[in-house]
Amino acid sequence: MATYSIGDLSRREILKMSAVLGVASAASTRLAAAQTAWRRTPEQILGPFYPMRTLDQNADLTKVPGRPGRAAGLVLNVMGQVLNLKGEPVRNAKVEIWQANTYGRYAHPSDHNTAPLDPNFEGSALLTTDNDGRYRFKTIKPAAYPAGPNRMRPAHIHFQVSGRQDRLVTQMYFEGDPYLEPDRFFQTALEQKDLLVAKLLQPTPEMEPESKLAVFNIVLNAG
Repeated sequence: MATYSIGDLSRREILKMSAVLGVASAASTRLAAAQTAWRRTPEQILGPFYPMRTLDQNADLTKVPGRPGRAAGLVLNVMGQVLNLKGEPVRNAKVEIWQANTYGRYAHPSDHNTAPLDPNFEGSALLTTDNDGRYRFKTIKPAAYPAGPNRMRPAHIHFQVSGRQDRLVTQMYFEGDPYLEPDRFFQTALEQKDLLVAKLLQPTPEMEPESKLAVFNIVLNAG
């Protein structure tokens, strides 16, 4: 198994999350195989707020190393697998993630949103998939934010996944978001929009009682 940089996650917590991911991702990828014949995950824009600093290898975005506080908002456990079109796991893939905080603001100098920053929210991370192509991290559910006059971007998490042969930039959205259908970037996925939408599931007993679980599998061409 590849080495994970797990930040403030305890070994016990990681092992429990791994067990959940093994069950959840296996079930979801079997369903994906039956329904989608391993469709490639649609591309989405990189966006203007790609982190300018080196990404920390930290799987817990709800805490900033060296600070005692915790990020505000709904805690979200995100798990999934990186696969190729044959359904094979992509080992040692780099998974870069970045997102807005619970108020809808990025920790980026180009974000002029007047929503508050959260000094206890990490906001981005660099992960590495294990031998089964799995990744996992703990974060805060982001909020939608204004992207122009009378236009809102739906809540989303950015992903940039780099395998041995492929690189994919995409976004994970949330089921039931009222800003999804009007969003022009989401609409570029056409008939494959469903591949970008994750459901918020109830936590398992090992997770924080008030948190949610989202399973998001990412399919590359060759890996």
